[in-house]
Order: sequence, then structure tokens, then C-alpha cells
Amino acid sequence: MTETKHVNAATSRHHLGGTRSLGFAILSVSDTHTESDDPSGHLARELITQGGHKVIHYALVANSIADAREKLEPWLAQQTIECAVTVGGTGVSSRDLTVNTLEVMGGKKLEGFGELYRSLSFQEVGPLALISRAALFLVHNKPVFALPGSERAVRTAIEKLILPAAIHLVEELER
Repeated sequence: MTETKHVNAATSRHHLGGTRSLGFAILSVSDTHTESDDPSGHLARELITQGGHKVIHYALVANSIADAREKLEPWLAQQTIECAVTVGGTGVSSRDLTVNTLEVMGGKKLEGFGELYRSLSFQEVGPLALISRAALFLVHNKPVFALPGSERAVRTAIEKLILPAAIHLVEELER
């Protein structure tokens, strides 16, 4: 029984968390906020920093494929950026273009993150969770988490999904 506990602890430690500090880029996408008035973007920066990681880049752009791509492409080309988070633009309106941007950039969608996020969100907001297109894409072999723009959504995704799994995900991609 002791051996089983040891194996489970080692497996858990291997798969979640870790002690490495990752370099993050955070891009808020909004037509209604500015960099100085971006509560969800600032919360993302705060939570990632509190989680032991470095926020190397932060910016806010309009809901535009061109604007988002113009910021993300050079950031993701940098070796110091190991992971990115976008905030906003994941709904179903014609102005919600973040997911479209990541697809245009050649992103490979990883199933699982969006489903887990919507499951957690359902517990908080009920059936409205189904209209979220929250997703995880690999762009230039780096994880890019596309989060809804509300503070609640950012907190849920970062605390319950991104921080516990990001290090292991990045390390798997580096293999």
C-alpha cells in the first residue's frame, strides 16, 4: 500500500504543477476596454504572476483578426514566450474573433480544455456556458489559451486549469 501511495504521488507530481517558471504573453481582445481599464487582463496578469510565472508581454487590441495576429505572431516567435493567454473574443457574436484568429494563424486545436472549461463554467453560470468558445490551440508549438473576457471566466480558467497543467504541457511540447 505504501508503494501505491508513492507511485500515485509521483504520478500526480509529474502530471500537474511543477516548480518551473514559464514566460507568458497575455493579449486582451476588446472593443470596450483600454489597457488601463482592463480588469480581466489585469486579473490574468496577477494570477499568472502569483502562480510563479513571468508575464513578459501584455497588450490589449481591438476585436480584429489583423490586430490580434499582429501582436501574437512576434510574441510567439520569441524563445522567452512559452505560453500565451488571450482574454475576450470567444463568444458567438460577429465581433468575437479570437478563436478565428488562432485558426488563421495555423493553430492546432487541442480538444479537452474547452470542454473542461465549459463544464466548470456550467457550475457557475448554468446553460449559458455552452455559448463559450474557450479553447486551447498550439500555435508555433506553443499553447495559447483562448479565454472569455469576464473576470469570473479568467479566474476559473487560470486557477483551475491553466496553472495546474501549463508546466507539464509546455514540457511535453519541448520533447
